[in-house]
Amino acid sequence: TSCDSIDTAFDCESVCSRYRDCYDANYNVGACRDSCRSRAENDPGVKGAADTCEACIDGMSCAGATFNCGASCSNIVP
Repeated sequence: TSCDSIDTAFDCESVCSRYRDCYDANYNVGACRDSCRSRAENDPGVKGAADTCEACIDGMSCAGATFNCGASCSNIVP
């Protein structure tokens, strides 16, 4: 279980940070990460979306991530 928590924390941090880096320099990564982690603890769908989104955006440009990963990431970031 602790490994799942660490993986989810990494996924949430990665997705939220990427949103800040690509779309909004003032985006509150901490609030996004905390919300993502909290929702993932109570909803396996959010945990799965964070994992899928993080895997999708890995190594992609901002534009590529937007077009290819929007569906899986929309449950995590706006």
